[in-house]
Amino acid sequence: MSLPLQVIELVKNYKNVEAVKNVSFQIQPGEIFGLLGPNGAGKTSIISCAVTLEQPTSGNIKIFGHDVQKEPKLAKYKMGIVPQELIHHGFFNTREILEIHSGYYGLINNRKRIDYLLQKLGLWEHREKKVRQLSGGMKRRLLVAKALVHQPKLLLLDEPTAGVDIELRESLWKFVRELQKEGVSVLLTTHYLEEAEELCDRVGILNSGKLIRVGETHQLIKELTHRRVSFNLRNSQLNLEHELCISIV
Repeated sequence: MSLPLQVIELVKNYKNVEAVKNVSFQIQPGEIFGLLGPNGAGKTSIISCAVTLEQPTSGNIKIFGHDVQKEPKLAKYKMGIVPQELIHHGFFNTREILEIHSGYYGLINNRKRIDYLLQKLGLWEHREKKVRQLSGGMKRRLLVAKALVHQPKLLLLDEPTAGVDIELRESLWKFVRELQKEGVSVLLTTHYLEEAEELCDRVGILNSGKLIRVGETHQLIKELTHRRVSFNLRNSQLNLEHELCISIV
Protein backbone atom coordinates (compact mmCIF):
# COMPACT_ATOMS: atom_id res chain seq x y z
CA MET A 1 0.00 0.00 0.00
CA SER A 2 1.30 3.46 -0.92
CA LEU A 3 1.90 5.92 1.89
CA PRO A 4 -0.60 8.78 2.21
CA LEU A 5 2.15 11.39 2.07
CA GLN A 6 5.86 11.36 1.32
CA VAL A 7 7.93 14.54 1.40
CA ILE A 8 11.32 13.80 -0.14
CA GLU A 9 14.30 16.16 0.20
CA LEU A 10 12.04 19.18 -0.31
CA VAL A 11 13.65 22.57 -0.89
CA LYS A 12 11.67 25.76 -1.49
CA ASN A 13 13.36 29.11 -2.12
CA TYR A 14 11.77 32.54 -2.48
CA LYS A 15 14.35 34.77 -4.18
CA ASN A 16 17.15 34.85 -1.60
CA VAL A 17 15.18 33.16 1.19
CA GLU A 18 15.41 29.40 1.68
CA ALA A 19 12.02 28.72 3.28
CA VAL A 20 12.26 24.91 3.29
CA LYS A 21 15.66 23.27 3.64
CA ASN A 22 15.93 19.66 2.46
CA VAL A 23 12.93 18.40 4.45
CA SER A 24 11.92 14.72 4.36
CA PHE A 25 9.16 12.92 6.26
CA GLN A 26 6.26 10.57 5.62
CA ILE A 27 2.83 9.83 7.04
CA GLN A 28 1.60 6.33 7.78
CA PRO A 29 -1.96 5.19 6.93
CA GLY A 30 -4.43 6.41 9.56
CA GLU A 31 -1.84 8.60 11.28
CA ILE A 32 -2.18 12.19 12.46
CA PHE A 33 1.21 13.79 11.87
CA GLY A 34 1.92 17.27 13.17
CA LEU A 35 4.35 19.87 11.87
CA LEU A 36 5.07 22.02 14.91
CA GLY A 37 6.89 25.31 14.66
CA PRO A 38 6.65 29.10 14.97
CA ASN A 39 5.31 31.41 12.28
CA GLY A 40 7.75 31.55 9.38
CA ALA A 41 9.17 28.09 10.07
CA GLY A 42 8.17 26.80 6.62
CA LYS A 43 4.98 24.90 7.48
CA THR A 44 2.71 26.66 4.99
CA SER A 45 5.38 26.47 2.28
CA ILE A 46 5.37 22.67 2.59
CA ILE A 47 1.57 22.60 2.37
CA SER A 48 1.62 24.93 -0.64
CA CYS A 49 4.03 22.62 -2.46
CA ALA A 50 1.90 19.58 -1.58
CA VAL A 51 -1.23 21.11 -3.13
CA THR A 52 0.72 22.54 -6.12
CA LEU A 53 0.14 26.18 -5.23
CA GLU A 54 3.92 26.48 -5.19
CA GLN A 55 6.59 24.77 -7.28
CA PRO A 56 9.38 23.12 -5.25
CA THR A 57 12.89 24.36 -5.93
CA SER A 58 13.97 20.74 -5.66
CA GLY A 59 12.75 17.48 -4.17
CA ASN A 60 9.27 16.07 -4.57
CA ILE A 61 6.05 15.14 -2.79
CA LYS A 62 3.93 12.04 -3.34
CA ILE A 63 0.29 11.52 -2.36
CA PHE A 64 -0.56 7.82 -2.23
CA GLY A 65 2.28 7.23 -4.68
CA HIS A 66 1.29 10.02 -7.09
CA ASP A 67 3.93 12.70 -7.66
CA VAL A 68 2.13 16.03 -7.19
CA GLN A 69 4.09 17.63 -10.03
CA LYS A 70 3.73 14.81 -12.55
CA GLU A 71 0.22 13.63 -11.62
CA PRO A 72 -1.46 16.66 -10.00
CA LYS A 73 -5.06 15.67 -10.76
CA LEU A 74 -4.69 12.18 -9.29
CA ALA A 75 -2.86 13.56 -6.26
CA LYS A 76 -5.46 16.28 -5.61
CA TYR A 77 -8.33 13.83 -5.82
CA LYS A 78 -6.76 11.85 -2.97
CA MET A 79 -6.45 14.79 -0.58
CA GLY A 80 -8.41 17.62 0.96
CA ILE A 81 -6.93 20.93 2.06
CA VAL A 82 -8.05 23.34 4.77
CA PRO A 83 -6.02 26.52 4.17
CA GLN A 84 -4.89 28.88 6.87
CA GLU A 85 -6.62 31.92 5.39
CA LEU A 86 -10.39 32.23 5.19
CA ILE A 87 -11.69 32.34 1.61
CA HIS A 88 -14.87 34.32 1.00
CA HIS A 89 -17.58 33.43 -1.52
CA GLY A 90 -20.06 36.11 -0.53
CA PHE A 91 -22.65 35.60 -3.29
CA PHE A 92 -23.30 31.89 -2.58
CA ASN A 93 -24.91 30.19 0.37
CA THR A 94 -23.28 27.45 2.40
CA ARG A 95 -24.90 24.53 0.59
CA GLU A 96 -24.17 26.03 -2.83
CA ILE A 97 -20.48 26.32 -1.98
CA LEU A 98 -20.32 22.60 -1.20
CA GLU A 99 -22.26 21.72 -4.35
CA ILE A 100 -19.91 23.80 -6.49
CA HIS A 101 -16.86 22.28 -4.83
CA SER A 102 -18.27 18.79 -5.37
CA GLY A 103 -18.48 19.59 -9.07
CA TYR A 104 -14.73 20.14 -9.19
CA TYR A 105 -14.38 16.42 -8.49
CA GLY A 106 -17.08 15.35 -10.94
CA LEU A 107 -19.58 14.66 -8.15
CA ILE A 108 -22.87 15.81 -9.68
CA ASN A 109 -25.25 14.29 -7.13
CA ASN A 110 -23.43 14.61 -3.80
CA ARG A 111 -26.37 15.69 -1.62
CA LYS A 112 -26.07 12.87 0.91
CA ARG A 113 -22.42 13.66 1.61
CA ILE A 114 -23.10 17.40 1.76
CA ASP A 115 -25.98 16.94 4.21
CA TYR A 116 -23.78 14.73 6.38
CA LEU A 117 -21.01 17.34 6.53
CA LEU A 118 -23.42 20.21 7.19
CA GLN A 119 -24.86 18.32 10.15
CA LYS A 120 -21.56 16.98 11.45
CA LEU A 121 -19.86 20.37 11.42
CA GLY A 122 -22.76 22.32 12.93
CA LEU A 123 -23.63 24.11 9.69
CA TRP A 124 -27.08 22.65 9.07
CA GLU A 125 -28.96 25.64 10.48
CA HIS A 126 -26.79 27.93 8.35
CA ARG A 127 -27.10 25.99 5.09
CA GLU A 128 -29.17 28.67 3.34
CA LYS A 129 -27.14 31.62 4.61
CA LYS A 130 -24.83 33.55 2.33
CA VAL A 131 -21.22 32.94 3.24
CA ARG A 132 -20.74 36.64 4.02
CA GLN A 133 -23.35 36.25 6.79
CA LEU A 134 -21.38 33.55 8.59
CA SER A 135 -19.16 34.19 11.58
CA GLY A 136 -15.43 33.54 11.34
CA GLY A 137 -15.87 30.24 13.17
CA MET A 138 -18.61 29.10 10.80
CA LYS A 139 -16.46 30.01 7.80
CA ARG A 140 -13.68 27.88 9.26
CA ARG A 141 -16.09 24.94 9.56
CA LEU A 142 -17.15 25.49 5.96
CA LEU A 143 -13.53 25.21 4.83
CA VAL A 144 -13.32 21.83 6.55
CA ALA A 145 -16.53 20.70 4.86
CA LYS A 146 -15.22 21.81 1.45
CA ALA A 147 -12.06 19.78 1.99
CA LEU A 148 -14.09 16.64 2.69
CA VAL A 149 -16.85 16.69 0.05
CA HIS A 150 -15.05 14.08 -2.07
CA GLN A 151 -14.18 11.82 0.90
CA PRO A 152 -10.38 12.07 0.61
CA LYS A 153 -8.16 9.70 2.56
CA LEU A 154 -5.62 12.44 3.33
CA LEU A 155 -6.52 15.76 4.97
CA LEU A 156 -4.09 18.68 5.13
CA LEU A 157 -4.88 21.15 7.91
CA ASP A 158 -2.84 24.36 7.81
CA GLU A 159 -3.15 26.09 11.20
CA PRO A 160 -6.86 25.12 11.38
CA THR A 161 -7.54 26.62 14.80
CA ALA A 162 -5.46 29.80 14.59
CA GLY A 163 -7.51 32.68 15.95
CA VAL A 164 -10.61 30.64 16.83
CA ASP A 165 -12.26 30.34 20.22
CA ILE A 166 -11.74 27.41 22.57
CA GLU A 167 -15.16 25.87 21.88
CA LEU A 168 -14.58 25.72 18.13
CA ARG A 169 -11.03 24.46 18.61
CA GLU A 170 -12.19 21.56 20.76
CA SER A 171 -15.03 20.67 18.37
CA LEU A 172 -12.60 20.56 15.45
CA TRP A 173 -10.24 18.37 17.48
CA LYS A 174 -13.10 15.97 18.14
CA PHE A 175 -14.01 15.87 14.46
CA VAL A 176 -10.41 15.18 13.40
CA ARG A 177 -10.26 12.23 15.81
CA GLU A 178 -13.46 10.85 14.28
CA LEU A 179 -11.94 11.16 10.80
CA GLN A 180 -8.91 9.22 11.98
CA LYS A 181 -11.18 6.41 13.19
CA GLU A 182 -12.65 6.31 9.66
CA GLY A 183 -9.17 5.73 8.23
CA VAL A 184 -8.32 9.28 7.17
CA SER A 185 -4.67 10.31 7.51
CA VAL A 186 -3.98 13.89 8.59
CA LEU A 187 -1.14 16.37 8.23
CA LEU A 188 -1.64 19.14 10.78
CA THR A 189 0.49 22.28 10.92
CA THR A 190 0.34 24.24 14.15
CA HIS A 191 2.30 26.46 16.49
CA TYR A 192 0.18 25.36 19.46
CA LEU A 193 2.02 22.82 21.59
CA GLU A 194 -1.26 21.81 23.23
CA GLU A 195 -2.84 21.06 19.84
CA ALA A 196 0.03 18.82 18.77
CA GLU A 197 -0.05 16.98 22.09
CA GLU A 198 -3.82 16.52 21.96
CA LEU A 199 -4.11 15.24 18.39
CA CYS A 200 -0.88 13.98 16.88
CA ASP A 201 0.59 10.48 16.90
CA ARG A 202 3.94 11.81 15.74
CA VAL A 203 5.36 15.30 15.46
CA GLY A 204 8.02 16.93 13.31
CA ILE A 205 9.59 20.06 14.77
CA LEU A 206 10.26 22.67 12.11
CA ASN A 207 12.42 25.73 12.71
CA SER A 208 13.74 28.20 10.12
CA GLY A 209 12.92 25.79 7.32
CA LYS A 210 14.73 22.83 8.88
CA LEU A 211 13.08 19.70 10.23
CA ILE A 212 15.13 19.31 13.38
CA ARG A 213 13.31 16.43 15.09
CA VAL A 214 10.69 13.79 14.27
CA GLY A 215 9.32 11.39 16.84
CA GLU A 216 6.49 10.10 18.97
CA THR A 217 4.48 13.01 20.30
CA HIS A 218 4.58 12.09 23.99
CA GLN A 219 8.36 11.79 23.96
CA LEU A 220 9.02 15.03 22.10
CA ILE A 221 6.52 16.94 24.24
CA LYS A 222 8.24 15.66 27.35
CA GLU A 223 11.54 17.01 26.07
CA LEU A 224 10.07 20.32 24.93
CA THR A 225 8.20 21.02 28.17
CA HIS A 226 11.21 20.77 30.45
CA ARG A 227 11.81 24.30 31.70
CA ARG A 228 14.06 25.96 34.22
CA VAL A 229 12.51 28.95 36.00
CA SER A 230 14.53 31.22 38.29
CA PHE A 231 13.05 33.51 40.96
CA ASN A 232 15.10 36.13 42.78
CA LEU A 233 13.70 36.68 46.29
CA ARG A 234 15.05 39.65 48.26
CA ASN A 235 14.56 40.04 52.01
CA SER A 236 14.77 43.79 52.60
CA GLN A 237 15.36 43.49 56.35
CA LEU A 238 18.21 41.01 56.16
CA ASN A 239 19.38 42.30 52.78
CA LEU A 240 19.73 38.70 51.64
CA GLU A 241 19.06 37.41 48.14
CA HIS A 242 17.88 33.87 47.61
CA GLU A 243 17.46 32.08 44.32
CA LEU A 244 14.77 29.50 43.92
CA CYS A 245 15.09 27.16 40.98
CA ILE A 246 12.19 24.99 39.92
CA SER A 247 12.24 22.35 37.22
CA ILE A 248 8.90 21.82 35.57
CA VAL A 249 8.31 18.60 33.67
